[in-house]
Amino acid sequence: MINVEKARDELENILQGKEYTAYNASKVESWWEKAKDWIADQLAKLFPSFEAASAAAGPLLVIIIIAVLILIAVVVFLLVRYSGRRMKYREQSPFQSMREIDWSFPMHLEEAKRREELAEYSLAIRHLFLALLLYFHEKQWLIARVWKTNGEYYQELKKVNQKWANEFHDLALIFDEVTYGEKSVLEEEYIQFRIKAMKWLEEA
Repeated sequence: MINVEKARDELENILQGKEYTAYNASKVESWWEKAKDWIADQLAKLFPSFEAASAAAGPLLVIIIIAVLILIAVVVFLLVRYSGRRMKYREQSPFQSMREIDWSFPMHLEEAKRREELAEYSLAIRHLFLALLLYFHEKQWLIARVWKTNGEYYQELKKVNQKWANEFHDLALIFDEVTYGEKSVLEEEYIQFRIKAMKWLEEA
């Protein structure tokens, strides 16, 4: 028992000793130096003049590493937020009532124009998008139903034309953000949406 306690005391002394802590510190320092050297090499490849300024490289590398870590954190945050929104909206149906699906696409188009004149751009986008869905339904590119989601419409349209499906998907994301995310819409944003939607609707 005495030997066990003695061995434990000796081990604690070693772990707290200067040699052990110095070894750990030098290990971390070694990794840090390797990381700085690697970043310095990459910067030297990108900017040949960087090597000449190696005296100031230490603090500069620290700033660059911190900036890169912050950038990665921001990108990860935005990706998580974006994918979360997409999952949330994917289950929603664009038609909120039978009345909306019973309208013809020209009726929704007229309502969109009326809302645009009143500067109610969110509602104008809503009616433009519903007009587009009903136009696709009339062309038999998809089957509009009050319970269907934009994800389902996208899958149906993909079978007809992949390019159209991708363009529809972009409009559907904007529609979802405006309708369910309650995103406020500026006139310029509405005009961009209208130009894309009217590529199909003007033909009708």
